[in-house]
Amino acid sequence: MSDVASATAPPAARGLPFQIRGSLQTLLSLRLLRPEDPDFFTLLVDKIAHSPDFFRHAPFVLDVGPLAERPPLDLAALVARLREQRLIVVGVQNGGEAWAAAALEAGLAVLPPGATAPQRAPQQPPAGAAAGPPRPARGSGQVVVEPVRSGQQIYLAEGDLTVLAPVSNGAEVAAAGHVHVYGALRGRAFAGVDGDDRAMIFCDQLHAELLSIAGVYMVAEELDPALLGRRVRVSCAHERLFVTPVT
Repeated sequence: MSDVASATAPPAARGLPFQIRGSLQTLLSLRLLRPEDPDFFTLLVDKIAHSPDFFRHAPFVLDVGPLAERPPLDLAALVARLREQRLIVVGVQNGGEAWAAAALEAGLAVLPPGATAPQRAPQQPPAGAAAGPPRPARGSGQVVVEPVRSGQQIYLAEGDLTVLAPVSNGAEVAAAGHVHVYGALRGRAFAGVDGDDRAMIFCDQLHAELLSIAGVYMVAEELDPALLGRRVRVSCAHERLFVTPVT
């Protein structure tokens, strides 16, 4: 069929000029506790200054759960101020009907309810926090034998994910259970994605851009330089991530 004939054919004959697909993306949560605090933006700017490359133009969801019983904020104004810091708000989560209406009016999506937790700085694990073997896997799990290259995303909704090859910068591996990387972990790893903070991350060589368990995360700038390149186990306790060398 010529280009002219193709252009004048019925839409059904030409096929859809787009595709709609499911996608796993890193979506950060900004949980609003006291947005009226006069130091809110000063403290936020100081926080993101520690990892500017990670936060620059990052998509965020506003978790308004702590404010759900209050009248909605001026979301359009808040979003505009966050954009000044190169933080891109895409939706609102954990609010009621009034918050949903305010989100739609501001041009934001209304995301399903979800459990989110604020990121905390790593510290020494409490006694017994890393004791005992990992919990049993849920489901049969999945084994990936090929390298996970930049831009690739592997998501396992049940069980543990095992990667027998490197995970490159810009790649993401995620599982409801544990994540095992028998190689260099240079991208992003998410364990316990459905909220299970008993899940763990294991890797042979730590160079990760981001580690996350049950929504609690740690970025590359927060990793102990002494642990880079080493075999480690990452666990979560009391809304904190702990990176422990494994010999």
